[in-house]
Amino acid sequence: MTALDLSSPVAVAGAGTMGQGIAQVALAAGHPVRLYDAVPGRARDAAGAILARLDRLVAKGRLGGPERDAARARLRPAEGLAELADCALVVEAVLEDLDTKRDLLRALEDIVTEDCLLATNTSSLSVTALGGALRAPGRLVGLHFFNPAPVLPLVEVVSGSATDVWSATRAYETARAWGKTPVACADTPGFIVNRIARPFYAEAFAVYEAQGADPATLDAVLRESGGFRMGAFELTDLIGQDVNESVTHSVWTAFFQDPRFTPSLAQRRLVESGRLGRKTGQGWYDHRPDAEPAEPHTAEPAAPPAYVVAEGDLGPASELLALIREAGIPVREEDEDHGTRLVLPGGGQLALADGQTSVEFRDVVYFDLALDYRRATRVALSASQDTTTRTLAEATGLFQALGKKVSVLGDVPGMIVARTVARIVDLAHDAVAKGVATEEDIDTAMRLGVSYPLGPFEWSRRLGRNWAYALLDDLHLRDPSGRYAPSLALYRHAYATDKREGSTS
Repeated sequence: MTALDLSSPVAVAGAGTMGQGIAQVALAAGHPVRLYDAVPGRARDAAGAILARLDRLVAKGRLGGPERDAARARLRPAEGLAELADCALVVEAVLEDLDTKRDLLRALEDIVTEDCLLATNTSSLSVTALGGALRAPGRLVGLHFFNPAPVLPLVEVVSGSATDVWSATRAYETARAWGKTPVACADTPGFIVNRIARPFYAEAFAVYEAQGADPATLDAVLRESGGFRMGAFELTDLIGQDVNESVTHSVWTAFFQDPRFTPSLAQRRLVESGRLGRKTGQGWYDHRPDAEPAEPHTAEPAAPPAYVVAEGDLGPASELLALIREAGIPVREEDEDHGTRLVLPGGGQLALADGQTSVEFRDVVYFDLALDYRRATRVALSASQDTTTRTLAEATGLFQALGKKVSVLGDVPGMIVARTVARIVDLAHDAVAKGVATEEDIDTAMRLGVSYPLGPFEWSRRLGRNWAYALLDDLHLRDPSGRYAPSLALYRHAYATDKREGSTS
């Protein structure tokens, strides 16, 4: 199955931001493009906006003048749907409303030829439900572009329950011919990205609601330790709190109120108050011109410990031992079957976040997961009211001696990076087990769609098969609501390894 021939006209119905972006992508690929909108004059204005963007690309040297002129000749605003009759592909990009999209698709079906491919750019609605309104639902496929469509490479190619293999394959190959990176997925709530990304927002909001830390501190830890491009609070302020919450609520509802996708009450209050983020001037942060930027909590300087005792290999944090030695702090290593931790001179312990709380143990400080401890510029610690001042100071001084800023969170099980990554890994394994997408496509989608530093399965391999399951199992014991219950897929993944190693525990 091959992509659409470049001589085949492509139409976009809906001339908003996303519709314009998709039209520009098809135009840049070399197709004749028709742009339609139900509001009189909007398609013409949108075509003018696309041409203006092409002019700016020429001015920046990113597009040649002849290519711009050729594209100008291929772009045509359409005053009515009848002008789309000869198109080989029509992508609808109208209001994210089921009835509105259904009505448009029905109208298109009466106009276009039988072999015309119909596509929806929906980000949250069911492709199956949209196709159910058509006489020939097999020709409808989801083509979910990400905003801005001309810039972001990812396209989720979504097959509804009735979508023909021919339609999905033609759409996939066409997206690839347009210079995009397509990933194939089944019609599931949130598709790939919006399904698997929910914990990134949800866990940050949950730690905030539990008074574990303020937004600026959590964002700083996610960026500087977790390796994420933006923190959850600043990203949702950019997206719009209403938009982000709507997607979360849609996925939660579509999964029959599965507790793993429970929306945030704190975010709901933001939306109710009209503090929607950058577009209104206030959200989690104050974005007004005279506002002072919010600063993360950073611990005051503390003296490093004279030495540390390493019991076990620290698992995913084992590279810390080399960093500690390089900082001139002696490391005494002891083989211990019952723990992977550092013992500090005062007798307190320092352990990697594992889903347990500091208050459960005598004088323990937890430290959070980092994408790369050598490159991380900030590390989060977690302590309880029972942690001694000396232990917290020694733990703080240790990481400061490694050149890291230190943020101290409340006694939050799993902290923030560790619990977020564990939940993302779990949802990814669950998605593969349920036939949503392949491991490779999920990793590609999460890296390209939301700029994660690693795909979930890349993280899983790096952290070890048992890591995410063990952390979530501990979290589930402390919060048995079902939010942290490991999926059966993750359990099987972890247990299979144990069995090969001769363990049935």
